[in-house]
Amino acid sequence: MSQEPGADERGTDRPRGLFVTFEGGDGSGKSTQAALLEEWLSGQGRTVVRTREPGGTDLGAELREIVLHRRGHIAPRAEALLYAADRAHHIATLVRPALARGEVVIQDRYLDSSVAYKGAGREIDGAEIRDLSLWAAEGLLPDLTVLLDLDPAIGRARLDAARTRYDRLEAETAEFHARVRDAYLGLAAAQPERFLVLDATLPVDELAAAIRARVAERGREHERVGGGR
Repeated sequence: MSQEPGADERGTDRPRGLFVTFEGGDGSGKSTQAALLEEWLSGQGRTVVRTREPGGTDLGAELREIVLHRRGHIAPRAEALLYAADRAHHIATLVRPALARGEVVIQDRYLDSSVAYKGAGREIDGAEIRDLSLWAAEGLLPDLTVLLDLDPAIGRARLDAARTRYDRLEAETAEFHARVRDAYLGLAAAQPERFLVLDATLPVDELAAAIRARVAERGREHERVGGGR
């Protein structure tokens, strides 16, 4: 279904704040770029809420431990519902209130991760996953989604250099992560107005500058249509 950035599929008023999400495979540098964007926006005088899914709330932290670190098999549909439960609580109790206050929300992973990882990676119908996520979030889409695109082999090498423990998704096969990457690129191609796709092998400063430029542009557009009052 076609959707304007930041629109609410229930038809309610557009949130006043700006909602920016970061997506990409493991090791793509989402956390680094989210932190740099938060620092820049704070320097501009904006109030920033930085969060993540799963795990952006106390309840979410408990659900994150289950979906990422529980030993043993979780049925794919059960896993998808656990992520949706985290999303419903997170959006209702943290993200929407911050946007209503006119703040900037910077979020590491959102519904596109569910479509890519559960839809393509777990081979569940992507449209079903998207519909479930939108129902959980009451239709909320980001104003901007930054996709840091990276060859999964490079991402794994980065993780190997930095970690000794992998979560359930990081430990999946190379074929799984290749499907996830393809799904992300397909989502971005279908919604170019919402996505900014960047090569995650570019220098950190170059990526940060490109992200700042697009966030500034999206912020001006948001103000023109009545957000950020």
